[in-house]
Amino acid sequence: MTLKLGVNIDHIATLRQARREAYPDPVDAAAVCLSTGADYVVVHLRKDARHIQEKDVARLCKNFPGQIHLECSCSPDMEKTALKYKPFSVCIVPEEPGEVTTTGGLKFTPKTTKRLLEMIEHLHKKHIRVSLFVSPTAADIRTAAKLGADIVELCTRDYSEAKNAKQTQKLLQDLALATLLANELGLEVHAGHGLDYHNVLAVADIGGMTCMNIGFSIITRSIFAGLPVAVSEMKGLL
Repeated sequence: MTLKLGVNIDHIATLRQARREAYPDPVDAAAVCLSTGADYVVVHLRKDARHIQEKDVARLCKNFPGQIHLECSCSPDMEKTALKYKPFSVCIVPEEPGEVTTTGGLKFTPKTTKRLLEMIEHLHKKHIRVSLFVSPTAADIRTAAKLGADIVELCTRDYSEAKNAKQTQKLLQDLALATLLANELGLEVHAGHGLDYHNVLAVADIGGMTCMNIGFSIITRSIFAGLPVAVSEMKGLL
């Protein structure tokens, strides 16, 4: 089965913000991605707005209804933005000040769990699908199901940073077991973080996995090969 591909275009906006120009435009990038193999476009609206801006989310949701997957924290401000622009789906991710990128799955503290429950309920009322970015552990998968998520995105950071073959196989087994449990609980399973053209195949081969969300490796590949080629090559692997 061909897996779906979500292409994260945050770093198109990173390049734009470096000069505060109007280009390259994430809307143009989204059009290219969707026409050359991507099933949908992923954008992360961070609190610090260091790449994707709220105006980008507005324009993307308007131009590509049903094809925008918004990543954001569970803050009330981000919930308000998601409800305003109504992307097809929202992935709630952890976010720490000063981090270079997301460092792991959500931490389900009592306070966070309460906030997630409220946000998921509000998003569902607007017919927005909800994904939770989680570590591939049984406890976190079960919590996501109890909270009413539609999707879990398994964090593949540890897998992508594995130091040797033994560690890689152990982490792949963790991802496979988490996928099996998630499927049994009625959750759709995505994977993302650190996946590239060399390590994605083993994750894509896990039974029950439905989508890979990939950004940095595709955008960096596009510098040398062009965005259409970079997207179509990744889609071809899946």
